[in-house]
Parts: sequence; C-alpha cells; structure tokens
Amino acid sequence: MDKVIDADQALADIRDGASLAVGGFGLCGIPSSLIYTLHRAGVADLQVVSNNCGVDDWGLGILLGDKRISRVTGSYVGENKEFARQYLSGELEVELCPQGTLAERLRAGGCGIPAFFTPAGVGSQIADGGLPWRYAADGTVAIASPRKEQREFGGVVHVLEEAIVTDFALVSAATGDRHGNLVFDKTAQNFNPLCAMAGRITVAEVEELVEPGEIDPAQVHLPGVFVQRVVHVPDVEKRTEKTTVTEVAS
Repeated sequence: MDKVIDADQALADIRDGASLAVGGFGLCGIPSSLIYTLHRAGVADLQVVSNNCGVDDWGLGILLGDKRISRVTGSYVGENKEFARQYLSGELEVELCPQGTLAERLRAGGCGIPAFFTPAGVGSQIADGGLPWRYAADGTVAIASPRKEQREFGGVVHVLEEAIVTDFALVSAATGDRHGNLVFDKTAQNFNPLCAMAGRITVAEVEELVEPGEIDPAQVHLPGVFVQRVVHVPDVEKRTEKTTVTEVAS
C-alpha cells in the first residue's frame, strides 16, 4: 500500500506518444516538479489534456518550448506566445472545448461514463464542427473538428461529448499520505482531482507527506484509489503568472 517513490521512478514508464492529464489552472496547483522531471527525461510527442499549457518558461510551457508536446486538449490558451505560434504555424494540434465541458469529460472518464450530453457549445463550431484543430504551413485548416451528435432534451438541444481517459495523470497536492489520499490547498482543487480520476496511472506530487490515518477522512479531497504513485516534493517552486499591485498614497 505504500505508494511513495522518487520522481524518476514514478515517471520512468512514460514513453514517447503517451497521453497525459495534467492538473492545475494557470500556474495554480500545477505539478511543476513532475513536469520538470519529465522534461529532463526527454520524452516527446506527448498528447496533453490540461486546462491550459503553462507560460512560456514554466509549467507545461517548458515541454512545449522544446516541442515535446504534439497535441493539446484544453480550454484556455492565453499567456503563452509559443503556444500560439506553434498552433498557428501548424506545429501543434489543439482541441479547444468549454472549460466546464473539459472538467466533466475528465470526471466522466474517471467514473467510467463513456459520454454525456450538455447544452454547452450548441450553435457553435464546438457542436457543428469545423473548429481548426491543426493548421497547415500555408495557413489553411489541415484538420478540423468533426460535427457532434445533437439531441433535444426537455425542449433544449444538447451536444454529445466523449469522456477523456489518459495513459497517465500528473497532479499536485498540498498534503498526501503513503496510501495516496490527497488534500489540495484551496483553489488548487481546480482540475487536479478530475485529472487524477482520468489517468490510468496517476502520479501525485505532495508538499507534505504524512502517514496513513493522519488525514481526517472527512478532509480527503481525493481518495487513494485514484492514485498509484506518490512523490514527496517539500520544497517545490511556485510562481505567479502576473503580479498586480496598487500604489497607496502616503
């Protein structure tokens, strides 16, 4: 039941072409230590599912900058100029979907639900197809999103969205025990539990490692059944995307 190993061991079986669900929102709650270790390992052609792709020099942005990522499924692509450049030049395939839909696709994958209907995206290219997934070098659309099934429920049209299941998931938690039970700090609960559920093998980096039984069961945000490997990172570096200050008159 002891799932604690070092980062290199935890990621050793991630190969080129693997699919990854990566927790975090912006730079909040991202598994930066695991991402750094994966970058150092030289793995490439990764298919990443994450709310966004970090910034140019941090988070998933360091993998993207070295062209280790070939496809991204996400809901927000701001704050990363290299992401935009690769997408528009045809170097990167990108599937955009509404943020709530992305969250539910991950949750459904973890719950064994193959697909679900939602009204989000109806009347747009999300449902009707034609959203550019990959551009050609000349700026034309090389791969476009397909049209999705639509049905009416209670007089409202809904679109069918498929669940997401990935080979691996990388998440970050404030506290975890040796059995993989996790507690996330405030808004770091964002996509971390959902990504952890969607991964066939989930690796969690934890800032504070405690013994089984030390976490009140009522305080557990994600039970250890969803976590296969735990990596202790007590001194993980954290960054802020943007710092906004207000001058106070003296």
